[in-house]
Amino acid sequence: MARDIKDIDLEDEQSDAFIGWWKRNGVSLIAGVLLAVAAILAWNAWQQHKSNQAASASQMYDQLMELTSDFTKLPDEQRNQVSQLANKLADEHGGTLYADFARLIQARVAVDAGDTGTAAASLQQLISSAQNDFVKQVATINLARVQIARKDYETALKTLDIDIPNELKVQQLSARGDALVGLQRLDDARKAYQTALDTAKAQQMPNYGIQLKLDDIAPQEAS
Repeated sequence: MARDIKDIDLEDEQSDAFIGWWKRNGVSLIAGVLLAVAAILAWNAWQQHKSNQAASASQMYDQLMELTSDFTKLPDEQRNQVSQLANKLADEHGGTLYADFARLIQARVAVDAGDTGTAAASLQQLISSAQNDFVKQVATINLARVQIARKDYETALKTLDIDIPNELKVQQLSARGDALVGLQRLDDARKAYQTALDTAKAQQMPNYGIQLKLDDIAPQEAS
């Protein structure tokens, strides 16, 4: 996964700041100078702190990417390392995209290992904590897919019942179709898949294998 998706700025956590300069208002010239110097020193210290924090988050995220570089099923030791790094990023750098992406990776690793419980928990934590709406919506669709894998189809439909930007509409409709197939509501599933295909075509996007899903549940012709 690239570090920048949907032109999301990885420095969003560095909000605009300013230093209010004290006016002397009767304070001696020397005191005013000392206050100004103190403010400058405090500003520099804060900037250095933020720089160190960003470097620390980036280093942990790089370690996480290295552990999961090929996304094959990881041995237990590496999965534990992934969980530890994801949790540490969330604890120490919560609210940053480094922490958000770490939760998505943690969920993916858990799914690959068949641990849908951990995957669902990671995604729910991300949905609760993410400050970026697009990341939150990606996590919501992935949570629905995990719920479908657990055959919790009704819950998946409720999870998917949210406003989604056009860029994610195809994935949302595809997941909805999957949940409806699980419930044997095949007519509704066909409608969801067909709408997904039409949306993909209108947006000139790939259809993510939706045509194959639609073909699989096509009505059988009478012999």
